[in-house]
Amino acid sequence: MPACPAYYCGPAEMISDSEVDSNDGIGYSSWVLGAAKQFFQTIKFEHTVFALPFAYLTLFLVSGGWPSAADFLWVTVAMVTGRTFGMAANRLIDAEIDARNPRTALRAIPAGRLSKTAVVAFMAAALAVFLVAVYHLHPICRWLWPIVIVAMVAYPYAKRVTWWCHLVLGMVYVMIPTAVWIAVAGELPRAAVALGIGAGLWVAGFDIIYACQDADVDRRQGLHSLPADFGVAPSLWIARLLHAGFLGALWYAGALLGAGWFYYGGLGATLFVLVYEHRLVSPHDLSKLNAAFFTANGAISIVLFVLVALDTVV
Repeated sequence: MPACPAYYCGPAEMISDSEVDSNDGIGYSSWVLGAAKQFFQTIKFEHTVFALPFAYLTLFLVSGGWPSAADFLWVTVAMVTGRTFGMAANRLIDAEIDARNPRTALRAIPAGRLSKTAVVAFMAAALAVFLVAVYHLHPICRWLWPIVIVAMVAYPYAKRVTWWCHLVLGMVYVMIPTAVWIAVAGELPRAAVALGIGAGLWVAGFDIIYACQDADVDRRQGLHSLPADFGVAPSLWIARLLHAGFLGALWYAGALLGAGWFYYGGLGATLFVLVYEHRLVSPHDLSKLNAAFFTANGAISIVLFVLVALDTVV
């Protein structure tokens, strides 16, 4: 068996000596593809669905209808590559912590299927493409982009020192509507700030719910979160309050923008899904947490985007 390249090492994906000997180029190409597959699995690339709809609904609002093809393209590229960089940084920084948590020990980096060198290489590629997108948006973005990158890597460090870490993660989502508005219009009105605060409260709330499953492990590792520091029951109530604030912030943004019935219909549908989400989890039963986290929040993102977009074009 050949030595595993520095950028990828996964027994399940290894190829045979004969394959490498017959065509080294094909062999190394297979390793690179295997590394890419592991990378996109470990950053949960499919969960971009949580972030893109908030960017898109802001894009429709700032454009007052259909956005230009160029704005749509470069905002999409910036969002996808920015999230890719941030999630990869999170996984890289938390690799040792993940290795000590039974729930996360089989992730590609702590399990040894993907090397840290490979992660850094993919992060560098994502950052390079992110910067290309930034330079195709409003010129002010060329000065502000480091703020986005710093915020992306702050969360894994925050939970080492404070239970406020959920709000640190929320700050990343505060930047989505605000950054999109700046990227397209070069200004930051109160409506965009309200949208950003709403998005941040939404993410902080469901991050608290998600952290409930690791409360005991986090305590043993000396990590901080609301569930680890104060218990699951109080944390779930705080998540509900944050989600109420999320709806309030979006209602205020709609009032500032003179939004119509589709917009407020989206808020009504969001309220319904949030109630469903919170009914799925309790301090004594977290068995449906994944449905609350992934299904419900994915539905909120998509429904909000569709109805807000309709409100701007109909």
